[in-house]
Amino acid sequence: MTKHQPVTILLVEDDPGHARLIEKNLRRGGVSNEIVALDNGQKAVDFLFKKGDYAGADHASPLLILLDLNMPVLDGYQVLKMIKAIDETRHTPVIVLTTTDNPQEIARCYEMGCNVYVTKPVDYDQFSEAIRKLGLFLSIVKIPKDKD
Repeated sequence: MTKHQPVTILLVEDDPGHARLIEKNLRRGGVSNEIVALDNGQKAVDFLFKKGDYAGADHASPLLILLDLNMPVLDGYQVLKMIKAIDETRHTPVIVLTTTDNPQEIARCYEMGCNVYVTKPVDYDQFSEAIRKLGLFLSIVKIPKDKD
């Protein structure tokens, strides 16, 4: 993904410490793509659908979304449902990245269309290592191109 495909990563995470740690360790994992960080689900939806503060925006695509579940305004479930509900975004890869490891919640996210579910470890070093490995994974992922 890093060398052959100009994919923008949309990081939707309300905890600024987690967002910084995620970006830092994705970079350590070899990801050099643009990362757009937003701190709530409504901003993510507005960004994706070019509404509100992002009306008329010309942001890069295709996108890959790293989505937290527990967020203000719109939660990750609501965002995931909106992404997968319309043709323009339903093929956009969504990686749920959250502290929730409840099997029912994991199943729910996959049923709703998430592509990968990653539980954020609580321990700082394990969290850093998990995100670095995610970066290595993302460096080889192929993303579908937009339908133009």
